[in-house]
Amino acid sequence: MTKQLNVSIGQYSDKGRKALNQDFYGSLIPEEPLLSSKGIAIALADGISSSQVSQIASETAVKGFLTDYFSTSEAWSVKTSAQSVLLAVNSWLFAQTRRSQYRYNKDKGYVCTFSSLVLKSTTAHLFHAGDSRIYRIAASQNSLEQLTEDHRTWLSKEESFLSRALGVKDQLEIDYQTHRLDMGDVFVLATDGIYEFVDDTKMVELIRQYAADLDIAAKAIVDEAYHQGSDDNLTVQLLRVESLPDYDENEVYQQMTTLPFPPRLEARMQFDGYEILRDIHNSSRSHVYLARDLETQQQVVLKVPSIDLREDAAYLQRFLLEEWIARRIDHANVLKPSAQNRKRHYLYITTEYIEGQTLAQWVLDNPKPDVEMVRKIIEQIAKGLRAFHRLEMLHQDIRPNNVMIDQSGTVKIIDFGSTRVAGLTEIANPLNQPDLLGTAQYTAPEYFVGEAGSTRSDQFSLAVIAYQLLSGRLPYGTQVAKIRTRADQRKLNYRSVLEEDRDTPVWIDEALRKALQPEPMKRYREISEFIFDLRHPNLVFLNKTRAPLMERNPVLFWKSVSLVFFLTTVYLLIK
Repeated sequence: MTKQLNVSIGQYSDKGRKALNQDFYGSLIPEEPLLSSKGIAIALADGISSSQVSQIASETAVKGFLTDYFSTSEAWSVKTSAQSVLLAVNSWLFAQTRRSQYRYNKDKGYVCTFSSLVLKSTTAHLFHAGDSRIYRIAASQNSLEQLTEDHRTWLSKEESFLSRALGVKDQLEIDYQTHRLDMGDVFVLATDGIYEFVDDTKMVELIRQYAADLDIAAKAIVDEAYHQGSDDNLTVQLLRVESLPDYDENEVYQQMTTLPFPPRLEARMQFDGYEILRDIHNSSRSHVYLARDLETQQQVVLKVPSIDLREDAAYLQRFLLEEWIARRIDHANVLKPSAQNRKRHYLYITTEYIEGQTLAQWVLDNPKPDVEMVRKIIEQIAKGLRAFHRLEMLHQDIRPNNVMIDQSGTVKIIDFGSTRVAGLTEIANPLNQPDLLGTAQYTAPEYFVGEAGSTRSDQFSLAVIAYQLLSGRLPYGTQVAKIRTRADQRKLNYRSVLEEDRDTPVWIDEALRKALQPEPMKRYREISEFIFDLRHPNLVFLNKTRAPLMERNPVLFWKSVSLVFFLTTVYLLIK
């Protein structure tokens, strides 16, 4: 049986010799599917003694983090999810101080330290600000390893202050690091009231002594700190890794195919509550049909796995991922899945039916579109792409065949078979599947030298489409697919769209030149900047003039010169 991530947790907190406990702690182990997509979270916050309200800050930080982290998109990475939540918590705490009587003295405001551990798949993600600590006792060792750095500035041996914490400033700087997990690893989260009074050896001894019950171990550590004279609040959390995901490829394959594959579908056939109307597209990768839902009478697109690839577990994983992605993106310019109102008895995907044509067909029907029409198409594709990017997804296969234009002129991105999801790449993949590239002519050069894609890679593909619409050709032809080294990448030579006599403004050509730079970092930082420059003349580009005909088209230049010489000769002979 496939193992899940499993941990044991022990926690204990006491006000100690103080009148009020300003520490706060918590942990959350969700059920599936959040256990796999988001992981397990444990957090600790320590209020500062100079504030009478920092216990509110501690409670808000821990509760807010544990609640909101698991509410973030499953597509987001752990880092993006956690940092987004912590930035929001920090802003709230800072605003509370600004609105209170403590606005001129931050040391009396809503301030606390914060340390958190998120375990996802086989990786530990640490987030830290302040002087609480996170330690690890590796399974193969018997000593404490401090993983976090104390954010405390010492003025003297007796006097110091926190240099970083939640609620101190409107901007939050938080440490982030990752560590590979091993079964048996123990993590310790402790406030300064603990680690300043319990030495490392004694802490390890108590954890080993009460290994059968980590709650008892945590209380024993707190008691030890108290007996050693700690005059602060006392909080410690213990987490031990009991098991890690240990996938078996055959088992994963069986889980993905618990539903039987559909039979061969034909027109007029009734299948799982649908009536098959006709084929839309059949290829070696999938079979796509137009169907009618017999219950709602709505037309839908039904996509079934390729017959030739049904033994390929990696292919099936990507196939199932398409619907997962579609259900998490709600945007007018992205294909949406159809509502699933009844139990499914076979393995297939259903999506909305778009009555229209692919951009590839539209280009054939409109070989020389005007600049404004090109802008409208590219802007809509860009809006769809930004919906992917906001969820930390890269489409990775933007090309004319993966863009539809419906009868109202609305443009929609389709086919998510190559999409990369940041949140899922953090999960150990038993299939060891590489990223799937799109069509070579539209794929960014960095993919061909083995680099990971970015939003600038999708920007490149979008710019290729814009270039093609304005010129009728591709900016680098087939040369992109031949790239194997960075040297090859630098040899790509941009051909101006101005070589085609279509009255394209010079500044649009310069915008395309930038978006199509072979080096990703030389492109626009955001797709929105590229779109803006397609509609608004960039002052930098306006200073450039149209290149002379000899540079743009040497052959046409010399033909023109030859014609002039010929006509001059004929004129002189006649005269």
